[in-house]
Order: sequence, then structure tokens, then C-alpha cells
Amino acid sequence: MKTKKQKVFLFLKICGILILLGIALVFAFRNTLLEKVIHRIDAKMERDYQCRLNIAKAEFHGLTNLEFQRITLVPKDADTLVRIDELKTSVSFWKLLVGDIQLGKLEINKGYVQLVKTKNGSNFDAFLRSKKEKSVNSEINYAKLLNRISSNLMDLVPTDMHVKGFAFKIDDKGNKVIFDFNQLALADKKLNTLIQVTSDGFSQQWAINGFADPRDRKADLAFFNPKSDTIRIPYLDKKFNLKAGFKSIHFNLENLSMDSGELHIDGYSSIQNLMVNHPKIASKDVVIQNARFDYRWIVGPRFMALDSTSIVQLNSIKCQPYISYTNEKDKVYAFKLTIPKMKANDFITSLPTGLFRHFEGMEAQGNFSYALNFEYNDHKPNDIIFDSRLKPEGLKIIKYGEADLNKINGEFTYRAIDKGVAQRPIVVGNANYNYTPLSAISPYLRKCVLTSEDPSFFEHRGFINSAFKQSIVKNIKTKKFTRGASTISMQLVKNVFLTREKTLSRKLEEILLVYILENNRISSKERMLEVYFNIIEWGPNIYGIGEASRFYFNKMPQDLNVNQCLFLASIIPKPKGFMSRLENTEKLKPYAQQQNDFLMRLMFKRNLITVSDTIGNFALDISGPARMYLKQKPIAVQNDSLSVDDFDF
Repeated sequence: MKTKKQKVFLFLKICGILILLGIALVFAFRNTLLEKVIHRIDAKMERDYQCRLNIAKAEFHGLTNLEFQRITLVPKDADTLVRIDELKTSVSFWKLLVGDIQLGKLEINKGYVQLVKTKNGSNFDAFLRSKKEKSVNSEINYAKLLNRISSNLMDLVPTDMHVKGFAFKIDDKGNKVIFDFNQLALADKKLNTLIQVTSDGFSQQWAINGFADPRDRKADLAFFNPKSDTIRIPYLDKKFNLKAGFKSIHFNLENLSMDSGELHIDGYSSIQNLMVNHPKIASKDVVIQNARFDYRWIVGPRFMALDSTSIVQLNSIKCQPYISYTNEKDKVYAFKLTIPKMKANDFITSLPTGLFRHFEGMEAQGNFSYALNFEYNDHKPNDIIFDSRLKPEGLKIIKYGEADLNKINGEFTYRAIDKGVAQRPIVVGNANYNYTPLSAISPYLRKCVLTSEDPSFFEHRGFINSAFKQSIVKNIKTKKFTRGASTISMQLVKNVFLTREKTLSRKLEEILLVYILENNRISSKERMLEVYFNIIEWGPNIYGIGEASRFYFNKMPQDLNVNQCLFLASIIPKPKGFMSRLENTEKLKPYAQQQNDFLMRLMFKRNLITVSDTIGNFALDISGPARMYLKQKPIAVQNDSLSVDDFDF
């Protein structure tokens, strides 16, 4: 009788024999199995993507080495998507046993991948179509999902790779780019890549070299031009009117691993001499000399976050960002940004050139720190958190750049820019007959304009957090930019020191200049409001309240009644289209009258006017030169009724 030990030994022996037999069977029929796998893939490609996969030759060499000849993937009625003349690879046998594919080595000789888009469609359309899920799984574990995806991708990167004569091509309605891999080799965890990039009238070499270990999930790579020239990015200029380039990029992935149910991704990226040029960014090239991003991403079962220990460095500016998305009962988005105490002058000199041209040459003394806190819950939009705090320490501008904020206190010449064209010069001062001091402007007009444009003008320091919050909520709800949060201070800076161009550069300069103007007490609030009334546009080629009161009513600004002031305040957003608000010279259209009534009720509620102020408040009468415009075809505008959301409280 056999002992227990002998039985175990016999069982193991039988298992070993079965495994060896299975391996032998797999080895014997490996090419037959490979043909069936290829047939299944071909059927899936044709069924799901309307593509035909053709492989002229496919066979095993040994147990794990594979060789393919003349592989093509051709979408129906479209250009070839993939062609590879010769491909040799090896796979991990043990990974295959558990259903995974892990490439050990890869050789590709001649071939291409091409993306072709014409007016009739593209050869990759079918791969972009989203598949309808049978059921919505709201319990997706983000950490496990991303870890699985990253693992599968890393397994598909071979540890030994040699590619030559392979190209990646783009043809987007004649906008062509070819990335020709003259050399791509990965051996002993060292990557060497040489790419010839060709586009219309453009040819350049790129190199990607460094350390790459797909199995340990680590990399340290440099992307540069071997001839030390600036790398130019093709395709984007013709596609998006975006010109971009850089000297070099350094990418480091230090850690990509699961820890206590969370996926951690650590590393850094840096770029030198980044240049971008786009009409929506700035009027000229924007250059960042040095930028670096030390990142630490953490992905949990139901959240993703950029940890606050991450650091973004822009020249000498260092800031600590925090970004998170949580999807449990509610979807919660959070963003925090901290700039530790730094010298104000270092901040100014570190700003990207071309993005803040009005600051070039500016000098400052003192220090400052900054903190921003934003949080939005999609189920509780009105509970939005928006807190922006700048803490100055002896902050003072000792030399101005192109924008000399001191000029607002004296007489100066203002020229509005309309569609890029400078308008007639307006002297802001007593030399101008139409110039009107604040004391000579009807108090009703001051109250109407402040109520509609900036009710807390005399209390705030350039910005209103509550207005920003309301603006953000409304823009998120409508999923478009439908409301801003501009104060009179911001409008004044935009008109006097900047331009009306709708660029990122202008908006950023506006924010910084407003802060300097308001918080350094360069000018009094009264003077700022006086200049505002004397430069803003009130109608076609009508600038300043002195011209406006005569243009509409043949009156001096101090003689305007409540109805006339309500009308003037209501046309500030669209002054050239004032005709669209009027039925005739004495009657507003219903929607315009509704807006004026709303504004008047608001002023009554805030005790800005009383019933006695409306005595002698005669009906509107356009008696000035503006009458002739009413005979012309009015400019069509959207006749929306006014609501409380249209005012910045």
C-alpha cells in the first residue's frame, strides 16, 4: 500500500506529465492555433471596424518566436491604415498560459501607419466610434482600471526592439506630415531614436534617447534636435493656426505602482525655450525659457488627484498645485494653487516674454504669497468655493513698463481700438470741451451705471469674489462662457492701458494691472470713475458722457433725468446697437423697458433713489443727433428679458 507521501509524489508526476504533454501539443499545433487566432482577429476587424487584416505569412520559430510577412490593415473603401513588410517578435510563454501577451523583443523592417482624412471621411473613423455599453457600471475602480491599462501597455513595449524603415504619416485634407523612423532601438534598457520629420517646406531631425524599462515601469528620456536647433512642431500651424517649438524636453517616470489599493505615478517633466504663437494667446511669440513639473498623481477607487506635494516651476516662479476629482455620491472638482513667499521682482522677470509685454521693464520691491482655493460640487452648484488671496509684504512698483499707471492721474490722450484700428484721439482733461468732471455728472447716472456694472466699486479692490463665483456657476451650468465678472476697474484698465483684443495675454495683464492699480492706491476711486465716464463708448464714434448726453438728449450730463440715465446705463454693453432698444424716439421696445424697470426697482430696493427722484421724470425723448440713426435699419440683438443674474452684485 502506497504511503501519503508516495501518493503526493505520484500526483505531481502525473501533473508534470500532463503539462509537458500540453506543451508538446501546443508546440506541435502552434502554427495551426496561430492561423485560427489570426482568422478570429480578421473576423472581428471586419465585423466591428469594417477592415480587412491580411497577413501573407505567419509562423512560429521555436515555442515563443513569431515571424510575420506583409501585414496590411485596410478599411473598407479607404486608404491602407497599416502596412508592415516584416515583423519578428517573441512573447512570454508563461504570460500566454494565463491569457496575457508580453513582448520580449520586436523587429520591424519597412512599413507605415498612415492616418488619411478627406472631405468624405477618414480611414480611421471606425476606430473612433464609441461602443454602446450594455450597462453603465458606476462602480468602476479607477485605480485598478488604470493599473490594468498601464500594465497591458507596458507589456506590449518590448524589452529588445529594433525598428528601421518605418514611418508614421498624417494626411489631413492635404496637410501632410511624415515621421520617418530612421532608427529606433531599445537594448539593455537604453532607447535610441532618430526621426526624420517632413512637412510642406519643412524637414528636421528629432532624437529621443535615454533609459527605458517597461517591465519595471521606469523611464528617463530626453527629446531634442541632434543639431541643437529648436524643434518645430508641424501640422498644428495649418490645422489650428498654432506655431509651437522648443529646445528640449526631459521626461522622467520614477514610479508607477499600486500601494494599498491606490495607483501612484511619480516623476517629473521639464522643457526649455518653449515657444507658442496663436492669435488667441498673444499678438506675438510667447516664450518660456525654463519650465518643470514635478508630479505625484494618486488614483484611488473613486478619485483621482494631483498631490499638493507636486511642484510647477516657471523660471523662478514655484507653485504647488492640487487637483482632484471625486465621484462617489456627488461629483466634486477641486483645484488649489499656492505660491510660497517670493520676491515680487523675481515674479515679474520670470513671466513668459510676449505674454506680458506691458510688464516688460517693470521693477518692484517687496515680497508676496498667493493662495487659490476652488471647489465645485455638481449636485450643489450654488455652494461653490472660490477664494483667491494675495498677501503682500512691502510690495511696491518702483518702475513701470509700457503701462504707466500714473498717467491716469493727469491729462492724457486716449485712443480707442476698434477691430484693430485706432480711433480718433480723445483728450482726457480740461483741454477737451466735452470732458466732464465727476461732480458735473448727474448723480442718477452714477447710481444707474454703478448698479448695473459694479455695485461695490467703492468697496472692492479691483475684484469681487462673489461675482466670480456666480460667473463660474452660470458658465458651468450653460456649458459655455455666457457671463463674465468684470468690474469697472477692469474695464478701465482694459480701455486705458491695454487693447480690446480677446487674448489670454490681455486678460492676464488686465488682472495683474488692476491689482497693482487698486492695491497700491495709485489713483482714487473718484478719479477712476471720472476717467471711466469720460472714455467709454456710448454709441457710434461717441466717447465720453459729455458727447453722449448731447448726442442723445441735447443736454449737459448734470441735467439728465432718471429715465435718460437708465437708458444710457443700459446701452453700455452694446453701445453701437442702441437703436435695437427703441421702437421710436420716445418709446423703448418691451424687452428694453422691462430691463429698465428691473434696474429701477433694484435702485429703489437699495435706497439709491426715492419716489421724489422720479417727479418730473419725463418719458424718454431722443432729441439729439441720435434721432437720425433710428431711421436706419436697427441692429438685431437677442431680446432676452433681464434677470438678477445679469447684474454683478
